[in-house]
Amino acid sequence: MGKLMVTGATGHLGRAALHQLLRSQPAERLVGLARDPSRAADLAERGVEVRRGDYFDHGSLVRAFAGVERLLLVSAVALSDRNAQHFNAIAAAKQAGVEHVVFTAVQRDEGSDVRQPGVTDSDVFAEQALQASGLTWTVLRQPIFLDVLGTSLGADPYRNGVRVPDGAGAVAPALRRDLAAASAAVLTEDGHENTTYTLSGSESGSFREIAAALSEVHGAPVPHVPVAPEDYVDGLIAELGVPRSLAEFMAEWTAAINRGEFGASTGDLERLIGYRPTGYREFFARHYPLVVPDAEQAVAD
Repeated sequence: MGKLMVTGATGHLGRAALHQLLRSQPAERLVGLARDPSRAADLAERGVEVRRGDYFDHGSLVRAFAGVERLLLVSAVALSDRNAQHFNAIAAAKQAGVEHVVFTAVQRDEGSDVRQPGVTDSDVFAEQALQASGLTWTVLRQPIFLDVLGTSLGADPYRNGVRVPDGAGAVAPALRRDLAAASAAVLTEDGHENTTYTLSGSESGSFREIAAALSEVHGAPVPHVPVAPEDYVDGLIAELGVPRSLAEFMAEWTAAINRGEFGASTGDLERLIGYRPTGYREFFARHYPLVVPDAEQAVAD
């Protein structure tokens, strides 16, 4: 039985996927990829082999992928040269004899003209490269992470309200933990070959509905306060310390939500993991009063 590898072993999603795999697989079958293996010492202590590799270093990937049967390729971070990184990884997987690559992309509707800067076009490129590679592939299109949804709401929504640009679209976010469980299922089960799944969350809501959910858990009104896009960007910079490039990126994602790009609920995630994914109302209730996490996590893997 060949090895199962997860890239991005020191990132949020990759680490979560390896922890999920440890629940059903012997540790000696699992391999994590990291630019700095010392940052994955906790996984190594549990018996996971951690190999060094860098998406920009094709040779390091060929060496790291040796003996790997199935690979979870966690997509490169947004606002970077993702085309080069994903092509290197796919080519190295082919060269090393990997049989099946599972790739994490961002949720999008087929035929949509919405383009998330730094993400959509490179996702399309990676999916096309995989399908042309001759490798067996699975694409997991992921929604916005529920873990970091609060970053999009502005600073201190309990005091200031949910301050976002206006729109009627909805979002169906999911926890990284649930998405990691889906990745582990696809990596260890047959029947997912050459298939694309859209892993939308179990509960879809507009920003107005999200404000209502926060009102319930807070026990006091949390208004939905529409703001101009430029004011939204300035608020993220001034109140959350978000770099302008990241704030503008987040504004584009918020606009996509408002246009309905992330509102679909397919049921794929629940079918893969075998339980109902955590919804945003449950998440807010469980973590009240914390809403806004570290803004840098918004584009982390």
